[in-house]
Amino acid sequence: MRRLPSLSGLEAFMHVARLGSVKAAATELALSTPALSRRIQTLERHIGEPLFDRDHHAMRLNETGERLLSALGPALDAVREAVDGAVKRTDELRLRLNVLPLFAQQRLFPRLPELRARHPKLHIDIETVGHGETRLGDGIDAAIALAKEIDPALHAVRLDQDKVYPIAAKRFGEGSERISVPEQLQRMTVLLHREMPETFSEWRNAIGMPWLEPAGIDHFDSGPLMLEAAAQGVGVAFMHGHHYTDAHDPRLTKLFDFDIDSPYSYWFVCRPRALKRPAVKLFHDWLVAAGL
Repeated sequence: MRRLPSLSGLEAFMHVARLGSVKAAATELALSTPALSRRIQTLERHIGEPLFDRDHHAMRLNETGERLLSALGPALDAVREAVDGAVKRTDELRLRLNVLPLFAQQRLFPRLPELRARHPKLHIDIETVGHGETRLGDGIDAAIALAKEIDPALHAVRLDQDKVYPIAAKRFGEGSERISVPEQLQRMTVLLHREMPETFSEWRNAIGMPWLEPAGIDHFDSGPLMLEAAAQGVGVAFMHGHHYTDAHDPRLTKLFDFDIDSPYSYWFVCRPRALKRPAVKLFHDWLVAAGL
């Protein structure tokens, strides 16, 4: 029987595949870059083929790497379940959840007491790093992701369908500084979330102004910081209607009256196998029924 590759090599492969960089993966795993590179090379020798297309700045999965990554997820889930089943307390349910800060702040946390009252033994470890769906099975059981679409190999439930709101400081909605027509955005900075990079381009296309260019575009990985930047007059944030209404911030205003559907939605995402875990199933069922 052919020997299995080392788990450390598979772990290194998963991290590099997710991050696209040996240096970033080495930092996350607390390894030196040469040490992590050796693990990848050892795995490639074991398989007999390269797993990445390499250039000076990044490593991208090739076809063999894509096949291995797709097959590894469920297999590593099974290993983790076996380990968890051997060591975890029988009276505790624990969910490892990835969720973006603004969804957690505005929609999840206000309802968590209700969840705790219904399932007092369910505990949730929360991570707020972006692109949580790419980390499923890698320390994450489930994610609430913000995306246009989800990999069909995953179990996904769309949680909303929202509108795009241009959100600005209140002074830009009234008085001498009022922004009344989209053309005025040409002298403004547009603020975009890294999980929603095409929000502004989709919005301008939908209003029939594909040529419209702002003075600049700044990217954020935090929704709360985007709202604060908008409130301070740093720029115009292109976000969701819920982001604006749930903020209850009198310093903010919505610009224009266009009714534009967002190409992005919040999704509950997990691997199909993960739904067999009681903690994931309890949270999934509660989240869907609660209509967050």
